[in-house]
Amino acid sequence: MAPKITSIPSSRGSSSGLVKAGSLPSRAYVTFLAGAGDYVKGVVGLAKGLRKVGTVYPLVVAVLPDVPAEHRRELVEQGCVVREIEPVHPPENQTQFAMAYYVINYSKLRIWEFVEYSKMIYLDGDIQVYDNIDHLFDLPDGFLYGVMDCFCEKTWSHTPQYRVGYCQQCPGRVEWPVDFGPKPALYFNAGMFVFEPSLPIYHDLLHALRITPPTPFAEQDLLNMFFKDIYKPIPNAYNLVLAMLWRHPENVKVAEVKVVHYCAAGSKPWRYTGEEENMQREDIKMLVQKWWDIYDDQTLDYVPTAAAVAAAPAQLTAELTEAGGVRFIAAPSAA
Repeated sequence: MAPKITSIPSSRGSSSGLVKAGSLPSRAYVTFLAGAGDYVKGVVGLAKGLRKVGTVYPLVVAVLPDVPAEHRRELVEQGCVVREIEPVHPPENQTQFAMAYYVINYSKLRIWEFVEYSKMIYLDGDIQVYDNIDHLFDLPDGFLYGVMDCFCEKTWSHTPQYRVGYCQQCPGRVEWPVDFGPKPALYFNAGMFVFEPSLPIYHDLLHALRITPPTPFAEQDLLNMFFKDIYKPIPNAYNLVLAMLWRHPENVKVAEVKVVHYCAAGSKPWRYTGEEENMQREDIKMLVQKWWDIYDDQTLDYVPTAAAVAAAPAQLTAELTEAGGVRFIAAPSAA
């Protein structure tokens, strides 16, 4: 079993712009966007949140071809690196996914192709970063790091964990039944994880996808099966799934939370009405308002420095003009 990391040294990145890009390791944050819906607001909010906490690393947005030009342009204007990828589809079967839209998430496997970066931190588009987490890039290589998930939500009702009331967030509350066999391996929430891009690993992931029947949690299940031997847990503060606030409050110290994952029903800040279950909690309303404070803060909008503009190659400038200000890099087709 991988050892649990109980503390991670904190080191805030420079927000002054004094760190030269050429002196930084090839690292980046990365997120994923599909379709023409309102999730682009989440990614814009994420870009502004990362800017507020003073990260020294870029945000790469892996977009599917159906993301419209106006959304790509908006992301570029917020300082994002927009990279187009082709969809990755699972084998056809009769699986009922926990959420219908999960099937598109297999395309997230494409981020292992981004080998121009030595290490990346993946963040879902409904995540916001409230404290600098650049120090996670300095975790030892060779492992995948993420926060352990909770098995207490009804979306887990298809599992023996849910049926017996066992959750890795509180393993002593209900012991794993001996007659069920070995205790389940540690399982991370794939909304946030630290990983190292690699083409061999990417092709191995595609092979695993071809031979592994799709399961209710789609790519999250696949990634957990694939990386189970090198997965290492990091504290909940790095990916607070909002249900933890009522499922495991004893494990949450809101004042110490660095990353909030707005994945509970009704909690997307840009769709928030307060009508869904648990959405009238004061801590939820506070976190939703905290997200809006960043999204609405025009001082956090990206402003390219004069040096960055001057350093841009003439050819790239011409390409940006021709593309209407949209920069994207097409990924190769699926193998």
